[in-house]
Amino acid sequence: MRQEDPAIPRSYAQPAKVREKASRQEISIELTRKSIHLLIALVPLLFSLSRALTLLLLSGGIIGYSIFETLRMKGYSIPIISAVTARAARLRDSGRFVTGPVTLGLGALLVLILFPQGPASVAIYILAFADGLSSLVGKTIGRIRLPLTRGKSLEGSITCFICSFLPSYMISGRVGASLVIAFVSTLVEAAPTKDWDNILLPLAAGATAMVLGI
Repeated sequence: MRQEDPAIPRSYAQPAKVREKASRQEISIELTRKSIHLLIALVPLLFSLSRALTLLLLSGGIIGYSIFETLRMKGYSIPIISAVTARAARLRDSGRFVTGPVTLGLGALLVLILFPQGPASVAIYILAFADGLSSLVGKTIGRIRLPLTRGKSLEGSITCFICSFLPSYMISGRVGASLVIAFVSTLVEAAPTKDWDNILLPLAAGATAMVLGI
């Protein structure tokens, strides 16, 4: 019978393995979520082709997903959709309705309704790239935790700032305005709002862009 080292209690080793496994699982989940997240970047292109069709597709997607997710929660399996949703569910969402796709669609839908095309495009690109990539960077290489953010990282916030500045500048061509939009977006993204940042972030970015005349 193997003797255990009394200097290393058995209970100490297991949590490290569990945490490592959870970390790998969280990264896999984030990769799936952000792959879906980036698809929202197609919305400005669709909007330039047909406003009505884009609004219809977003509304239909939100309603359709809500129906399918409700069925999944009741134990029904929808081919492909249920599997993707389950794979993209964060650990905190286990056994619950996954709200991320709903708030993502609502965020894009609201900015298209409330703002002109320029600010709306800025807001949606920030939602797709800044929000999506900052979370992925924070989960994978984030080390410096920011206070009052419930675990958000400095590395993720820097990513958010860069990914907010670039589309703002590409659309407006104005450095100062783009810096302001990036700063506001980074502050909103760093707030501990969970999936509600999918709505709050594009609204803040779009409103800032509109005020600045983009």
